[in-house]
Amino acid sequence: MKSPSSSISIRKTSYSSYFLILFFIFFLVIIYSQDFLCILRQPPLEQEKDEFVQKVVEKAVETGCDLFSGEWVYDEDTRPQYEENECPYIQPQLTCQAHGRPDKGYQHWRWQPHGCSLPSFNATFMLEMLRGKRMMFVGDSLNRGQFVSMVCLLHRVIPENSKSFETIDSLTVFKAKNYNASIEFYWAPFLVESNSDDAVVHRITDRIVRAGSINKHAKHWKGVDIFVFNTYLWWMTGQKMKILRGSFGDEMKNNITLMETEDAYKLALRRVVRWLEKHLDPHKNSVFFTTMSPTHERSEGWGGEKDGNCYKETTPIKDANYWGSSSKKIMEVIKQVFEKSKVGISVLNITQLSEYRKDAHTSIHKKQWNPLTAEQIANPKSYADCTHWCLPGLQDTWNELLYTELFFPGQKQLK
Repeated sequence: MKSPSSSISIRKTSYSSYFLILFFIFFLVIIYSQDFLCILRQPPLEQEKDEFVQKVVEKAVETGCDLFSGEWVYDEDTRPQYEENECPYIQPQLTCQAHGRPDKGYQHWRWQPHGCSLPSFNATFMLEMLRGKRMMFVGDSLNRGQFVSMVCLLHRVIPENSKSFETIDSLTVFKAKNYNASIEFYWAPFLVESNSDDAVVHRITDRIVRAGSINKHAKHWKGVDIFVFNTYLWWMTGQKMKILRGSFGDEMKNNITLMETEDAYKLALRRVVRWLEKHLDPHKNSVFFTTMSPTHERSEGWGGEKDGNCYKETTPIKDANYWGSSSKKIMEVIKQVFEKSKVGISVLNITQLSEYRKDAHTSIHKKQWNPLTAEQIANPKSYADCTHWCLPGLQDTWNELLYTELFFPGQKQLK
């Protein structure tokens, strides 16, 4: 049996332990009071995300502005939105500064629509909106350039250990792991099956298209939430297109018919639309189509030298009515096919605004895959690339327009 004195001793020990624990808790509260207050004030993740999204949306004001009608304004304060050497994902075909381009003016032009302004591109906001989703660019090397531009615009706000970039055959995937989101590019220059589908070896002059066949490519598109399609350059051969009605193989020559470019193009677009109508959920998916990316092969069209091109061009074309060699017939086909689509397809009409940008091409400032001949070295404009675009540059604007159409349809900031 315990004595009274031992019971009192036990109680004193217990009280001492309680006081020590309370003193320790009080000490922690004093030291970390600001942190505790921050935690208490912090809203749940979903609420925080919603509030962040709402703040961005509130900056947009509804107006009937045409985003694709405007002018280029020189802006050294906000352009470029990233530096070439800050984005490790740009292919050497597009790194103009690294390949000796002496000027940087082409990086500082900002697109200014008449009557309104584009919402500022917010990488964190876009990644929040893409959380748990897949965004895929499908098309040719020009669409790949737009894909790389988008990755460059987004990757800086993602921690280094939370992103990855991988290419397997025709599919390139950039992952933002902490958002469970991906930005992807799939090589399909005609969208439908063709003999130019190899993502590496595809420089084929005798191009053949299976206009009715899409499953070879489309099996990689399932599960995608946002599509950005393009196809144009590879159709412009100057000759009738060869359309294969059967399969590629020994007997295919007997199944090839010649077709006018516009008719073949329409056939391919219709096949894409049928696939979209069958597989897409209009409440979940978004589809965009980027129009023709112009070339600048003949400078006399904008008042330049008779035998010149984009070589050494450093400023945009100022003539608002300028239209180069881009096919208006193809533009009409795009309109006809998509107007009849049962799924919504938003057209990013980048053609006219890009027509002005004779200064933005890679020209001779890119990696040359083959050694230059003595004749080419003596005449640089003979090998100038007046098709593709330097990054950073014009294609960042294409993505600003995509960003606006995707997240703020019908809503642009008033001037």
